[in-house]
Amino acid sequence: MKYPVTTLSGLAAAVLALGFASASAWGHAFMIEKEVKAGSWHIVEIAIPHGCVGSPTTEVRMQMPEGLIQVRPEVKPGWTLSTVSTELEEPIRIADVVIGERVEEVKWSEGSLPDLHMERFAVMVLMPREPGRRMWFKTIQICEEGEHRWVEIPEGDKSWSDYKEPSPYLDLVE
Repeated sequence: MKYPVTTLSGLAAAVLALGFASASAWGHAFMIEKEVKAGSWHIVEIAIPHGCVGSPTTEVRMQMPEGLIQVRPEVKPGWTLSTVSTELEEPIRIADVVIGERVEEVKWSEGSLPDLHMERFAVMVLMPREPGRRMWFKTIQICEEGEHRWVEIPEGDKSWSDYKEPSPYLDLVE
């Protein structure tokens, strides 16, 4: 069966439009799960779906929001793991452990994630007991050439999808 050229052109245009729409929706660093039980241990996974316009990703830095005290980063083969910590004003006791500092940032570096590949970067954290809170995990992706700063937080009546480089987030629920 032959189809008229106009039908194929219209169909091709529709398929391309859908492809571009989904590509832009998945073009951001994003949280694998968006809702987490408040007060629970959870593995926070951020997906990096691409490099920087043809350039591979060589470093990913994930900032930990205030209120996260216990942070356990994932060791990724082929990447160097490091953290930046700060002392707490007052140590916190959880069970039999006294915690005197908190991790502010986790960094995976000296790796290579090709531009057209995706990878997940994860930390296991103890969530605060604050249902209804939205937690922003600002993430910086550095490539051989260029970078993406996934750090924008919506203001006013804007939403996450209104921004070019929005920060990944998750919501704490009951």
